[in-house]
Amino acid sequence: MDFPDRRWPRRAIIRAPTRQGRRMYKSLRAQTLHYFARPHEGMPDGPVDSPAGWRGATLRERSDWQYRLDPADVEECRAAVRHAEAGGKPMAEMTREDFPLPGLAARIDIWRHDIRHGRGFVLLRGLPVAQWTEAQSALFYWGFGHHLGIPGAQNPQGDLLGHVRDQRTGGDIRYYRTNKALAPHCDTADVVGLLCLKTAKSGGLSRIASSVAVYNELLRRKPQLVPRLFEPMWFDTKGEGGIPAYPIAPCRYAGGELRSFWQSDYYRSVGHLPHVPRLSAAEHELLDTYDEIASDPEFCLDMDLQPGDIQLISNHTILHARTGFEDWPDPDQRRHLLRLWLTLPESPPLKLQLLRGASWIRNTATAARELLRAKRAV
Repeated sequence: MDFPDRRWPRRAIIRAPTRQGRRMYKSLRAQTLHYFARPHEGMPDGPVDSPAGWRGATLRERSDWQYRLDPADVEECRAAVRHAEAGGKPMAEMTREDFPLPGLAARIDIWRHDIRHGRGFVLLRGLPVAQWTEAQSALFYWGFGHHLGIPGAQNPQGDLLGHVRDQRTGGDIRYYRTNKALAPHCDTADVVGLLCLKTAKSGGLSRIASSVAVYNELLRRKPQLVPRLFEPMWFDTKGEGGIPAYPIAPCRYAGGELRSFWQSDYYRSVGHLPHVPRLSAAEHELLDTYDEIASDPEFCLDMDLQPGDIQLISNHTILHARTGFEDWPDPDQRRHLLRLWLTLPESPPLKLQLLRGASWIRNTATAARELLRAKRAV
């Protein structure tokens, strides 16, 4: 086939103070450019066998992926918020020591393992957000994130904790800041977490699917399309970071693990740039078929997130989407979730570390060339 420095503001976005610039640069590099460093050895020989290769039809019959906090857990969460408030530190300077969660520590380790080495996601329920202010909910979520991993920047501006809600103001805006349905996709971090504060009037379901299961089904249905997943595709940045687009491969495979980065909306929208090749018929078929599988009820799992729910998913093995929604007329009642991007601490084998380093250098050089090209075109 032919493949061509302040305390928590009302706005609910936390950014690092200027004096922490070097730390934030490292955080941004670890998060926004995270997928530049995926290790790669080649294509799998056949279907990928993984605990993360589940199907939604199977998990709908089970509830072991849901964890409800009991009264003692809730009281510990409240105490952690009070402790952090009494400490008086700006949020951006706080660490896990400022949020003691001794009773939850063992379960946090289990949840981290489930995300990294198990089915790839967990759903926590029962946080007392109705009794907390928005600032207190954000404070807890920030502290909880430090226990699970390393919170990192979500964009070149250094936002560490931000909104997911309808913020349309015109212009070229990221889809998650609207009320539109979102196609199955991944973000650029080990883990993306959502804390639900308020729900929409109707719609807005969170939909997830295993990218491992989608890959295996694509291999079964249309094996001739699969090799294209391991070759770079142009990605539309929507202007973030000063680079209009860069090429990145949707799939990487190393150490028996398949890691995916799927953003079909942005693979399609990049075509408006004059220097980017148009998608071929086979590439359109790949995007359409992959999205079709990921949205098939056999493969996807819907969650109706309620206030106090935390959804945590691995971007390496889980695709997430959202149904469109109708919001409330009152701005204070509208759908509102807080989002964290987390890096999970790990010590990979030396071979994977070397592959990761080589991948990061190669892909960063490609992005640098694109930045120069964009500046020359202005």
